[in-house]
Amino acid sequence: MEGAGAQQDAPLVRCPVCLWELPAEHINSHLDGCLQDSGAGRGGEPERSPQPSSKKMRLSGPPGGEEEREGGSGPATPMFSLFHKGRAAAAPPGTPGGAAGAHGAAPAAAAAAARDQERGAGPAASPGSHAAALSGETVAQKLEGKPLADKLRPGTLGDYVGQDQVLGEQTLLRSLLEAHEIPSLVLWGPPGCGKTTLAHIIASNSKKNGTRFVTLSATSAKTNDVRDVIKQAENEKRLLKRKTILFIDEIHRFNKSQQDTFLPHVECGTVTLIGATTENPSFQVNSALLSRCRVIVLEKLSVEAMESILMRAIKSLGIRVLGQDEQHTSSANGSDSKSSESPVYIEEKAVSTLAYLCDGDARTGLNGLQLAVQARLTAGKTSHQASTQGCSVDGVLITEDHVKEGLQRSHILYDRAGEEHYNCISALHKSMRGSDENASLYWLARMLEGGEDPLYVARRLVRFASEDIGLADPLALTQAVAAYQGCHFIGMPECEVILAQCVVYFARAPKSIEVYSAYSNVKACLRNHQGPLPPVPLHLRNAPTRLMKDLGYGKDYKYNPMYQEPVEQEYLPEELKGVDFFKGQKM
Repeated sequence: MEGAGAQQDAPLVRCPVCLWELPAEHINSHLDGCLQDSGAGRGGEPERSPQPSSKKMRLSGPPGGEEEREGGSGPATPMFSLFHKGRAAAAPPGTPGGAAGAHGAAPAAAAAAARDQERGAGPAASPGSHAAALSGETVAQKLEGKPLADKLRPGTLGDYVGQDQVLGEQTLLRSLLEAHEIPSLVLWGPPGCGKTTLAHIIASNSKKNGTRFVTLSATSAKTNDVRDVIKQAENEKRLLKRKTILFIDEIHRFNKSQQDTFLPHVECGTVTLIGATTENPSFQVNSALLSRCRVIVLEKLSVEAMESILMRAIKSLGIRVLGQDEQHTSSANGSDSKSSESPVYIEEKAVSTLAYLCDGDARTGLNGLQLAVQARLTAGKTSHQASTQGCSVDGVLITEDHVKEGLQRSHILYDRAGEEHYNCISALHKSMRGSDENASLYWLARMLEGGEDPLYVARRLVRFASEDIGLADPLALTQAVAAYQGCHFIGMPECEVILAQCVVYFARAPKSIEVYSAYSNVKACLRNHQGPLPPVPLHLRNAPTRLMKDLGYGKDYKYNPMYQEPVEQEYLPEELKGVDFFKGQKM
């Protein structure tokens, strides 16, 4: 009791880090541990000392002395309050809320770092680190939360798969990215080819280099949001000499006036603009803005690249791939699990099929894999029979049919209002012109299965009938008009065979552009004519009134049905006498 009373009578000193009061003889050891714990709470960065070391040595003095004042002129100011929000006041080691609670900051920091890494905004992931990014012991737990495509987003150029033509070794763009010299870019490519992932990799590298990275989406951002970012970028550049990279996703959603907001700031280097778009920048991005940016064309991923991405995801999930001759058993290598969940297997053929069906779209492939795995796991939990197909006591098996069911159908890249719309109709037109009936049917099916309006295709066929077939088969125009009316009457999907019949007819029909070329020559003649256009000859004019007849309208006109022999009469203006538009020259 006397010892306890003496300890209570000992002078108490307040810790400048956590503001906990404790006996003076314990302050030094407590302060060392408190500073270390505070450093762990900031992700492992060492904390700077709030005061010079000479003032730390005076913390063991009596209470109310200089240790509670700065220069003896006022009360002590709480230190490091920014890093201890929501944390209980620290206690001496061995007391509730003390060292044990402080050490809990390290796991919290690690969890925060993991979340940042998943978003692509934290430390870059090293090769092979994707398995660690998926938290959870079972496959079902690893698939919870965000879509698999977002969880496994690469964090470094080394993990980036595909696009070797622009990001391969010794390429200009890769050299600039590795040197942290980021020019203004427009990333153009189909969905799921890696545009946003490349932007996240640039973000990760730029943060290491001290560059500010801001992300906006044109689907939700407004002009004022862009102006606020640019204003902050100007302040950062003027006061801190710090660069700003502005990433605009779906930049084609900004109209022309909104895109003009970037022009002066990209020109003077206030911001480095990176835009991502699935539409042709030539039509969707201002030409003035395009001249200030480098357009990077990203192609859809190859089947080999898709298989590499899918295999990485399968390995991260802990799923074993079975060859054609292998059988899934619970004792197979790699199938043992610490949890009660049944081991999960996937056929090698299923992976290859998924790589083909996703049509170069990594997002579609990964999400299709996630859907197939989750569906099979759910079926395994609800099934009461141990010998059902693909779900037995040996584990859960994902087959090719399950993958196809997850995608519902072959993923067809087609945008009725975008670049692929014009690419496919052009391919159809040229295939029919080249009399390739197989290619013609293929491009027709690509459009119809992708959701194209059948009446649009029918209208194009009406045009083709006169432009490319013309007088070589006058019935082609009748076929085209009939096909249009049939599509209008019955609609899809019944009208697809009507269009197919018309397309094959046109591909097999003889071709003639005589009329098309002649009319083009007439238009060229009108455009290139110098001065006023020549008047209609008087003998070709109608004369419904006496005054017009007196003026010479219709005079000397020869009415052809009244003559048995050919009539010699000029029908062109005097200036064009002898012109043959079918031969393109003057006779």
